Amino acid sequence: MTASRTADGTAPHEPQTEPGSLRPARAWERARSIARSCAGQPLPAVPRTLTDALGHALAEPLVALTDLPAFATAAMDGWAVSGPGPWRLAGAGVLAGQEPEPLGWDSAVPIATGAPVPEGATAVLRREHGAADTERAILYDRSPAPVPEGQDIRPRGQECRSGEPLLPAGTTVTERVLGLAAAAGYDRLTVHRRPSVELLVLGDELLAQGVPRGGRVRDALGPLLPPWLQACGAELISHQLIADDLAALREAVHRSPADVVVTTGSTAAGPVDFLHDTLRAVGARLLVDSVAVRPGHPMLLAELPATADGRRRRLVGLPGNPLAAVAGMVTLAEPLLSHLGGHCGAEPFRLTAGSALPGHPRDTRLLPVFTAGQEVTPLPFDGPAMLRGLALADALAVVPPGGVPAGAAVDVMRLPSR
Repeated sequence: MTASRTADGTAPHEPQTEPGSLRPARAWERARSIARSCAGQPLPAVPRTLTDALGHALAEPLVALTDLPAFATAAMDGWAVSGPGPWRLAGAGVLAGQEPEPLGWDSAVPIATGAPVPEGATAVLRREHGAADTERAILYDRSPAPVPEGQDIRPRGQECRSGEPLLPAGTTVTERVLGLAAAAGYDRLTVHRRPSVELLVLGDELLAQGVPRGGRVRDALGPLLPPWLQACGAELISHQLIADDLAALREAVHRSPADVVVTTGSTAAGPVDFLHDTLRAVGARLLVDSVAVRPGHPMLLAELPATADGRRRRLVGLPGNPLAAVAGMVTLAEPLLSHLGGHCGAEPFRLTAGSALPGHPRDTRLLPVFTAGQEVTPLPFDGPAMLRGLALADALAVVPPGGVPAGAAVDVMRLPSR
């Protein structure tokens, strides 16, 4: 397979080098860099309700619309008290959601957790530390030490002040972010549009159900990839099984309205590998054509002709072997989709090899591993067509040529989990 030129005029597939060289590792990193940079600017910003914003990336910083808390509140059930005590009991009590009357000096009023603290209160006496004489309407302090001023009161603005930045643009909107946004007063968020994706699973040999039979195998990528693509921030608009037919593949790619077309299989040069012919037929421009990584080296990235309304389109070609396809996901699809969606993007982080991590003589190797604390352990069943090791893994180790000895540092990429 001949390597094409990238957008900056360089070949995306580095020449093979002697074992131990770092050039193949740079080739893998550069492929990821090309995938990010070819996206250009993130997709446009759009307003979304809190519910609909889940999974998008913030297009602008999240800024507090109010002090949090917006007023002083009780941190515990008990009594709001004014002064050192004992206190005169006054009022029926303050519940959350009520606006209390001011509290006079040497007075106390029952209060619930989260309720506004009355003006004039100096502290909250916990229920277990108070003894109320209902006949005399007197509250006594039975706590181990005198109640300090401000005890168990959450002051206004303890968490943030109005106008204070809470989260930067590019933050992925998780369930936790939604909770913070709601607490800060938001009903809608400005987020980047999700990149739309069409998944084309290629191959006459694939079965949609049942056990392998008659020389055909189950389609493992059809179930595996859609949730993974969604975890990358994509909106999956279509998922099709395409036969090994040049005309059918060319028509599907040509007519796809998606921002990104993701294909599986047909990236090499076999007798029914029609993806390269398809890309030439539709006038695509290859940006990456194979990467020095194992498994998955025959992956590719291309720029497709724009849609009728001028939108740019890309195609990520994943190899057909399951673990090789996963390698293509983390190398090309994830960086591309993350940048298009405006996400900050996850980068490898460093851990320690708990045991030796085997490598390829010349290329980077993506190895399923299990992490525990600061160590990673390789898992068996890590061949290109295997998924057993990946199913137990929580990360992929980025193993440079020649491998990593036990005790050495290694880059690790976290796998999505739901």
